[in-house]
Amino acid sequence: MERNTADLVTQLNVAHDFPYDSLVRYCTSNVSGFPQPPTRFTVSQFGHGQSNPTYLLEVGSHDSVVKRYVLRKKPPGKLLASAHAVEREFQVLQALGAHTEVPVPKVFCLCNDPNVIGTAFYIMEFLEGRIFIDSKLPGVAPQRRREIYRATAKALASIHSANVESIGLGKYGRRNDYCKRQIERWAKQYIASSSEGKPASNPKMFALIDWLRHQIPPEDSSGATGGLVHGDFRIDNLVFHPTEDRVIGILDWELSTLGNQMCDVAYSCMTYIADIGPEKVREGMERSGLPEGIPSLPEYLADYCSQAERKWPVAEWKFYIAFSLFRGASIFAGVYNRWVKGNASGGERARHTGVLANGLIDAAWEFIEQKSVLPQHPPSDSNARDYSKEFMNGNHVQGLPNQGKFVPSQKVLALRNKLIKFMEEHIYPMENEFYELAQSKSRWTVHPAEEKLKEIAKREGLWNLWIPLDSAVRARNLIFDGRNNHLSSDANDLLLGAGLTNLEYGYLCEIMGRSIWAPQIFNCGAPDTGNMEVLLRYGNKEQLQEWLVPLLEGTIRSGFAMTEPQVASSDATNIECSMTRQGDSYIINGTKWWTSGAMDPRCRILIVMGKTDFNAARHKQQSMILVDVQTPGVHIKRPLTVFGFDDAPHGHAEITFENVCVPAKNIILGEGRGFEIAQGRLGPGRLHHCMRSIGVAERGMQLMVQRAISRKTFGKFIAQYGSFLSDMAKCRIELERTRLLVLEAADQLDRHGNKKARGILAMAKVAAPNMALKVLDMAMQVHGAAGVSSETVLAHLWAASRTLRIADGPDEVHLGTIAKLELLKAKL
Repeated sequence: MERNTADLVTQLNVAHDFPYDSLVRYCTSNVSGFPQPPTRFTVSQFGHGQSNPTYLLEVGSHDSVVKRYVLRKKPPGKLLASAHAVEREFQVLQALGAHTEVPVPKVFCLCNDPNVIGTAFYIMEFLEGRIFIDSKLPGVAPQRRREIYRATAKALASIHSANVESIGLGKYGRRNDYCKRQIERWAKQYIASSSEGKPASNPKMFALIDWLRHQIPPEDSSGATGGLVHGDFRIDNLVFHPTEDRVIGILDWELSTLGNQMCDVAYSCMTYIADIGPEKVREGMERSGLPEGIPSLPEYLADYCSQAERKWPVAEWKFYIAFSLFRGASIFAGVYNRWVKGNASGGERARHTGVLANGLIDAAWEFIEQKSVLPQHPPSDSNARDYSKEFMNGNHVQGLPNQGKFVPSQKVLALRNKLIKFMEEHIYPMENEFYELAQSKSRWTVHPAEEKLKEIAKREGLWNLWIPLDSAVRARNLIFDGRNNHLSSDANDLLLGAGLTNLEYGYLCEIMGRSIWAPQIFNCGAPDTGNMEVLLRYGNKEQLQEWLVPLLEGTIRSGFAMTEPQVASSDATNIECSMTRQGDSYIINGTKWWTSGAMDPRCRILIVMGKTDFNAARHKQQSMILVDVQTPGVHIKRPLTVFGFDDAPHGHAEITFENVCVPAKNIILGEGRGFEIAQGRLGPGRLHHCMRSIGVAERGMQLMVQRAISRKTFGKFIAQYGSFLSDMAKCRIELERTRLLVLEAADQLDRHGNKKARGILAMAKVAAPNMALKVLDMAMQVHGAAGVSSETVLAHLWAASRTLRIADGPDEVHLGTIAKLELLKAKL
């Protein structure tokens, strides 16, 4: 519920009363534009808030309209040291108002003479606007709730962007060791507040203090996150425009200083963690349920990080939230202590603050004990393109006029948002566990969480998204007699995908590419997609039912056996593996290597490329056949490594085939059709690698930027060096133009088919991995030694990207294709 600022006044607290005559005389002399002589002077007290008493002054004279001012003063009586420093409030408001765009009320004067009204005070302008007392925003439309929270994040970012040196606040506090000092300050204040037993001291509070002392992030001592801190930033300390959802004033600067700005950020998120009611602390919105339209905590935090250009604070977040709860508990203990003594500005509402203090202490320990408190990466991070906004002006939304070329439809946007959320909630948090298993003695086993995540992906309609429309139609006709069959009664759990074009899938495949582990969770990983594509396009009904269906269901995995150690296998005509027809069978002999996926314990089927007729025409000698890995004579010899990575449990195997007897019915499309199938397989499946490379590069850009804004060398953040900024900008340019090339290739593939699109496909295959390598190389350079280690994903992403320049067909082959097509154009 929103309240007009003028409606927040209440009756004066007798304990806070002061003489009016001396105040009027002071204002007449010191407040510019103050009505003279005032014939009307009324004072009312703001009831919202429990820190420094705040009053509305309404002043008028015979020849002027009534003017409104706000007076803010120290409370009467004995106060704790350093508390209620109204002179500091005045100082920061004056500096921000005069030199920055931070929305604050204008201040007129500061009075430190206690003879005027008994305590120090200052006068500032009255802001006509709205204050949202309840952070759940009851009675506000969902879309406006989103805008209000976005404006809140923007207001906080504006504070943190202020250059304190240039506005005269360079000595307003110490930027380094802020949390260390604050822990000691609030610990002393808690001890002082509870020393008389009102409230009684809580042993859990002292344990919390000890935990915090041992968990202070390194960025606190270095001052990397240092700057102007508000100290009490929350939505009910903001004044919004009377009709627009933007902040026009940030109030209550009593706790402001220089220090660790992440403490402000965490404190502004308290409503998500704990619901502080008038009498007790309940679960926050993240657990009790977010009202429609209010962003999740990660979404709000991502808004702030984007506006303030901050790194994603996943490693430090538990500390900052626990610190905020601790500080809140200490403040409530102090309020309760003042209430007992009769000088709490909140009056009777302060009666239950002792209970609230203990509630926040319990909430802090509950939060600390959680295993994961924040996704590994921000939702719609600052490097990720927000298509829903960026492209609406491009008008490619289906059903709207003036469609642009590369603007995803609403259907794709919805899937993309679901996919991003899935990655943040399920994939990124599990990456470390997947890597730990892959480097252990049990690395050739499947992590139990993988199968669980696959089931979630099915339920959310994120399964088999890669399947092209035309392939789905053929499979539907063969397997299901034209019916739109699905795996279960869940309509989203479609066996044959979501009916996307290659272009539409490109926007989604890019997101999956940001993690090595993601594609297989959605049944969109190589080599399974390529093998399923072969069956979808060329398999017969029996082959589809026996092998394609379990692959589509994700109950088995597969491998593609083409490359051979003895010959240059990028030229399929060089293949030497033999397939000899004997009655109703083929006998296979040969050696294959780099058969990706064959080491996986779930791998059941191989598509093997071999020669059935060594004397036929050059491109009619090869055939493809389905081979059950359990067939006698199939020997998986060893896993191969890629720059030291064996990619367990997926793996890249060397396999020998010794007199392997396979039913003749397993031949795909017929004898001599292998080269034809291989060429057909070069389209969608291999373009997926290019799409994923865009995602790889985005991950590299994200990690690069986060490192640059948090790491100092020779006294400066890396992001402050001109050479870094130049190189980073070039990376972004390369990434964006490569993305457009890949999308163009997908579009031509949809409209013209593999053969006519082969030129643009070859361009994408050369450009995408080379671009990704350039971005990753710079990201590793920015990370220093950590970049080439297993401490980040960069080295693994680099190894996989470098491999694509060979595994997906050597660059030289693709360049040759491009050049030949150019020469053909010249002849025409």
